[in-house]
Amino acid sequence: MARTSLGYLLALLLALAPVAVPAAAHDQPEKRTISLSASGIVKTTPDMVEIAAGVTSEAQSARAALDQNTEAMAKVVETLKGEGIEPKDIQTANFSVGPIYEQRPYDRPDGKAPAVVGYRVTNQVRITLRDTGKLGAILDKVVSLGANQIDSIEFGVAEPEALKDEARKLALKNVTDNAKLYAQAAGVTLGPILSITEEESSYQPRYLPSAATMEAKAAPIEAGTAAVEVRVRVNWEIN
Repeated sequence: MARTSLGYLLALLLALAPVAVPAAAHDQPEKRTISLSASGIVKTTPDMVEIAAGVTSEAQSARAALDQNTEAMAKVVETLKGEGIEPKDIQTANFSVGPIYEQRPYDRPDGKAPAVVGYRVTNQVRITLRDTGKLGAILDKVVSLGANQIDSIEFGVAEPEALKDEARKLALKNVTDNAKLYAQAAGVTLGPILSITEEESSYQPRYLPSAATMEAKAAPIEAGTAAVEVRVRVNWEIN
């Protein structure tokens, strides 16, 4: 009987003993933080250029227009290869055959559809030139051989990833310098970095619009600069 009473008393004491409850997460003081973003931009001289060039031919029949176009385009491609441009760097970008309609007012009283007066064939290639110094001479030759359509010239960098890494380092330096300035002005100090996020990464080649009016004699075209930009956001704890 004594043992039973003692066991009952011990169980009662254990039931009434205070239980340690961990503090809820929201009871902890929130960390003070600062979050900023900044960009790093690296510019370089382009080491490649892409050209959209082609031949447009017109004739009374589709067959005649195609034959004329094929002859002119074959000379252009042959010349490009003769200049050391590899076949992999010459890619067909557009090929089309379509009718040419007579020009007349839309409100013609007879209501008949415009008559077909000929056919137009367009063959366009995208050329990757890995020696930008040859650009003027290449344009001179392809125009002389019948290329009457040069839609764009785009200077760029063959391997922009290495430049992106430089831009990342520069972006991190810029955002850190800005954060130190803000912290000093606010009378606080930067603590450990809590997160780094790359918000944006872009490669900006230098693009020239239509150059169809260029003629022979090595048209002077300057490569200028190409740019790689990376934007990062960094979150610090502040003390």
